[in-house]
Amino acid sequence: MNQPADIAAFRAALRREKIAERQALPAADHRQASARILDHLAALLLPRPAGTIAFCWPVRAEVDCRPLVQQLIDAGWRAAMPVVVTPAAPMQFRSWQPEAPMITDRHGIPIPDTAVSKTPDIVLLPLVAYDAAGYRLGYGGGYFDRTLADCVTRPLTVGVGFAACAVATIHPEPHDIPPDWIVTELGAKYLDTH
Repeated sequence: MNQPADIAAFRAALRREKIAERQALPAADHRQASARILDHLAALLLPRPAGTIAFCWPVRAEVDCRPLVQQLIDAGWRAAMPVVVTPAAPMQFRSWQPEAPMITDRHGIPIPDTAVSKTPDIVLLPLVAYDAAGYRLGYGGGYFDRTLADCVTRPLTVGVGFAACAVATIHPEPHDIPPDWIVTELGAKYLDTH
């Protein structure tokens, strides 16, 4: 996952800028945009057959997808969360329910202290930024790309974030895997990139 220093510096600066913008969003605006995002996700996902959905615990002012996941659980779905077990390796997915016992990972992020789940059918990917071609910028570890590349059957992937995280390009690298959908408060957009 080596990249030229100038691209790495660009992506690191973009990451800092977009996280700061998201964290500076006034609470009322964050709540309203998040509610619209969850509505768009529900419209996209609830009509589908029940399966397993993976999502991340919200950090750094990300969209909190737990209310949507609860709706899906109520409709017969199962839920899981990605967990980094080994650095620079694919993540595993662990089962999650609202009452699941939680521990924190080495970054201080809550993760389930539960059994390993099967590969999910759908993965919600947090967006730090995304570009016109649909590529997403995460936190820089490459864990989702590595995990998706390792899946025998690739799950449907949905990038979830605020419209303000859109940029012209993230300067994608060969290992970057764009999501199938991008969902923001402005709506859901299918990316025909596969």
